[in-house]
Parts: sequence; structure tokens; C-alpha cells
Amino acid sequence: MEDNLFGQDWEIEPAGGETGKAFVAIHEDEKFFLKKNSSPFLAALSVENIVPKLIWTRRVENGDVITAQKWINNGQTLTAKEMREPRVARLLGKIHQSEALRDMLQRIEKKDYSCFHLLEKVTDGIGNLNPLDTKVSEAYCYLLANVDELEEGRHVVCHGDVNHNNWLLSEGNELYLVDWDGAMLADPANDLGVLLYQYVPYDEWDGWLSEYGQELTRAFYTRVKWFSICQVLMAMNWQFEHDRKPELARLEILLKKIMEDNEVYATLCE
Repeated sequence: MEDNLFGQDWEIEPAGGETGKAFVAIHEDEKFFLKKNSSPFLAALSVENIVPKLIWTRRVENGDVITAQKWINNGQTLTAKEMREPRVARLLGKIHQSEALRDMLQRIEKKDYSCFHLLEKVTDGIGNLNPLDTKVSEAYCYLLANVDELEEGRHVVCHGDVNHNNWLLSEGNELYLVDWDGAMLADPANDLGVLLYQYVPYDEWDGWLSEYGQELTRAFYTRVKWFSICQVLMAMNWQFEHDRKPELARLEILLKKIMEDNEVYATLCE
């Protein structure tokens, strides 16, 4: 993004990130977070106070649509340990339970993904992953063997990438979930599963889910495991295609953990 898209009185620098579409801008002593071609869904998220306030949207000469959000001074991303906190569970519960967000995303994105659709996406990339020394083949067989009996939950707004780097805490203790490019309507277990397996010890699942608004039952656990495997395999394929070996190795370890998670199942069978 060039400064002259706005004028010489703007200072604009890349904000980092994988897409190259995010920028930090200063204009008349005010600081903004700018992004190119964000989803129109951002406005609804701003109204619900789930992302930092949307200040304006502007179409520039080259056709790009630029959004400007309030800059969060001294904002910090959450640590892995902080993901266990009740405020994370409550904010994700608020998002998943919002009918206003659900209706808005349904109108503007039309990304409503069933388990069968997600399984198709896994199947498309499984050839890349099978040669790896992981539990990939076993995990894929698990998805195939259980998809027909899976009882999906009502589809809600899912973020799609709830890792700790996408949670932003302001110095005023306001919590936001940012980077909504992968938003979709799907079973809430798409968000919950990977979050639980990555960040929450098994003996804390029940309490964390209580804050979120969900009872830990065997039926829910079955959904969590299935969708977690699905999400991890899709993420592994993306990392493979972008030659990101360290992240791919981390996901291999996570997949192994999910496939061997007998602790949760044993607890539910007591």
C-alpha cells in the first residue's frame, strides 16, 4: 500500500502477518489499523465489540477497499496459558450464540460448511500429507469411519483460527478476537476443539466449557474430536503447501495428541 493512495500526510507501514494486507497508519497524530479487502462482516463484529472499533471504510483508485480500525495502544496478544481463562470461553460463547452475527454472515458470505463439505476439503489435500511420518492415514480413516454417524450441532459463526495470536487484550482489559478472513458458518466444535486440545488441560475442560455455555457430554466430545482432526489436517495441508516445516511439525504433534486422547473419553465413561 502506497502513502499516495491517501495523501502525503499519511504514514503507512506494513503490520506484518502472512497475507501482506495489514498496515499501521498514522494521520494527524491518530493511529489506525488498516486492512485491504476485509470482509464486510467486519462492521457487524465491530458493532458487537468483538473486534476493535471500525472507524471507516474507503474504496481507493485501484479498486481495493480499505478498512480503518481503532489502534489498540499497548495491546497484547494472549499467551497460551491465558487461553485457559474464563474470559476467552465467554467471548467465544458470545460469538457462537449471536443470532445477529449468524444472520449477517449468512447474508454476505454464504460459507455454510457441513462436516461432509469439510471432509471433501481434507480429501483434496490428503495426498500431500500421507507420505509424512505422522498419524495422518489413521486420522483420515477415523474421519471417514465416523462422518455418517456424526450428529452436527446447529451451525454458528465460527472464526476458523482461534490460536492465541488472534486474541488481543487492550490495556483497558478489553478482549478482542481478530483476523476474521476465515469466518464461516459451521458446527461450533470447529473452533472449540482445536482450542481445547491446544490450550486447556483435560481436567479443566468441564469448567472451561461451563463458562462457554456447553456441557461436556459424550456426544459433544465426539463432535469435538472429529472436527478437531478435520481442522488440523486442513491446517497441515496449508502449511505443507507453503513449506512451513516448523509449524507443520507442531501440528503433527497436535494430531497425535488428539488421536490418543483417551483421558477425556475415559472420564466421560465413568
